[in-house]
Amino acid sequence: MERELNTPTSGLPGDVGPAGPGGAADQDGQALFLDLLLRDAPAVEYERPVLRARANGEDPEVVAALEATKLTALRVRSVMRDRQRRESELGALFETANDLAGMRSLDQVLRAIVERARNLLRTDIAYLTLSDPEAGGTYMRMTSGSVSASFQRLRLAHGKGLGGLVATTALPYVTANYFADPRFEHAENIDHAVREEGLVAILGVPLKMNGRDVGVLFAANRRERPFAHSEVALLSSLATHAAIAIDSANLIDDTRRALDELHTVNERLQRHTASVERSAAAHDRLTDLVLRGGGVREVAAAVAEVLGGTVLIHDATSEESVTATPQGVVERTARGGAPWDSGNGDLAEAVRTSLASGRAVRSGGAWVASAAAGNEPLGTLVLRGVELDSTDQRVLERAAMVTALLLLMRRSVSETEHRVRGDLLDELLEVPARDPASLRQRAALLRADLEAPHVLVVAEAPGGDPGRLRSAATHVAETTGGLAGSRSGRLVLALPGTDASAVGRRVADELSAAVNGPVTAGAGGPTNGPEAFREAFAEASRCLQTLRALGREGDVATTGDLGFSGLLLSQERDVPGFVSAALGPLLEYDARRGTLLVETLRAYFAAGGNLSRAKDELHIHVNTVAQRLERIGQLIGADWQHPDRALELQLALHLHGLLDRGVDLGGS
Repeated sequence: MERELNTPTSGLPGDVGPAGPGGAADQDGQALFLDLLLRDAPAVEYERPVLRARANGEDPEVVAALEATKLTALRVRSVMRDRQRRESELGALFETANDLAGMRSLDQVLRAIVERARNLLRTDIAYLTLSDPEAGGTYMRMTSGSVSASFQRLRLAHGKGLGGLVATTALPYVTANYFADPRFEHAENIDHAVREEGLVAILGVPLKMNGRDVGVLFAANRRERPFAHSEVALLSSLATHAAIAIDSANLIDDTRRALDELHTVNERLQRHTASVERSAAAHDRLTDLVLRGGGVREVAAAVAEVLGGTVLIHDATSEESVTATPQGVVERTARGGAPWDSGNGDLAEAVRTSLASGRAVRSGGAWVASAAAGNEPLGTLVLRGVELDSTDQRVLERAAMVTALLLLMRRSVSETEHRVRGDLLDELLEVPARDPASLRQRAALLRADLEAPHVLVVAEAPGGDPGRLRSAATHVAETTGGLAGSRSGRLVLALPGTDASAVGRRVADELSAAVNGPVTAGAGGPTNGPEAFREAFAEASRCLQTLRALGREGDVATTGDLGFSGLLLSQERDVPGFVSAALGPLLEYDARRGTLLVETLRAYFAAGGNLSRAKDELHIHVNTVAQRLERIGQLIGADWQHPDRALELQLALHLHGLLDRGVDLGGS
């Protein structure tokens, strides 16, 4: 600028140097225009000195010198304006670059770029498209000032439209009138979106990132506008900064995603490590449990403690269930069917699926694992109230394997003990019996005392499962310190006790529950030493045969329960006891009230049930006979005239008469 201001004015008419004619006026004019430049006066004020000189009639040479100085001042003003604008643009670029550098979100960066482009170039709209490596072409990513929804969703095919041309050539392109410009290939969808947005003048510059074209930055107006080279350069500079910011934002996003993935992997690794540690602890716990001789209760407690939740282990061999909670509460459920046999069909299906696959199966809110030996189900584990990952599922499956092993071991021990108990019982029932001292020693090893009173029970359940029947009998013998075996296809039990009828009924009830059907049993005893087992067994067998002969299936009886049939079957016939059982209420009534009910009953039977002959025999009125018979029915039961009962009563009356005459009938 100094060079232009100091340009010599030689060659102007009448110019003879600063000291010559017009020299003082020329210097005053230069000072005037310098003052206008300093004040950044409007361009119109630069005409006033020239107009004033002409109006004052100044020498034409002076006017020409002022005109030349004016033109020089205007050129200086234009250069200064350009430099100010450039300085402002550079400041805005620097501010933009500084702002972009501080942004971390890609969307935030892109939004800032289009808004700065719109503000710097003072356009109606600015927008940015990014390349789509997979689908090809570019797609609209961010807009500022857009009002058209279709324009905001626009996709540009490769080489189509002004944006396609910029993306293909990686060079900036500008058009003052988009629809009238033939330099690029128009596409219907692009033209429709541009027309809907109302755009006319468009400037597009490429976005380059590490030498790779990644998109296009646009500035556009809704009226014709020729974009200057300086504006193209400005938008290109902004695009350069934008590409760097986009690259940084992408790196930050990639880093953030990588950190998130790393965090996720770390959490997964921590969960896996915890699961592995839990699995190792469970393995050690279960191994130690087996080595210490633990059972199903200990397995249930260990699983509940390690995995959490409530554990139910059902033993298919004994039909028992054990339940354990994380709080250490372990309960044993009474013998019976599986909890899901008559209730939860989904759970029953899961049990079958687990047995077939050998894996833990999810069923609603429960996990099911089958404890099996091959295809034979030995038990089932059901875990509720907890979610399991793959490692925890394997812990549950391992617990099922340990449960199967323990049940197999227990069954093997039980079968061996059952066989030993059965062998001992066989020898007690053999004729002749083995050495009693040897038998007592063997019984002591089985925790059985042969000197204590025992009741012999012989039972059968024709419709029941023989395996379950034997298992239930073994369980009863083991839990009571007795013996169990089989002879001639029937179960035989020798159990401690003195009340044969009560022991027999208890055994029948437990066996019936095990086979879910009727069990018929005869009971004999109690014994008074090893030598008495054979006689008690024979008595119990005769009772069972009698029940079968009488058709009393599902009943239990001793000789005392069978009336006169028992009297005939008993080795030690208790005649007074039989008479008392049959006639006791009548004898007591006669003794207490001085009546003759027993004599009336004897006369009635002797008369063949004829009231008239009976009253003649008794020498009383027939109505009195009828009244006495009614009282007899009230005392001994209304069925006393049934043939079987009547036969029993007549035998009791006959034996009562013999006892009254002092006849020894071998009774106790």
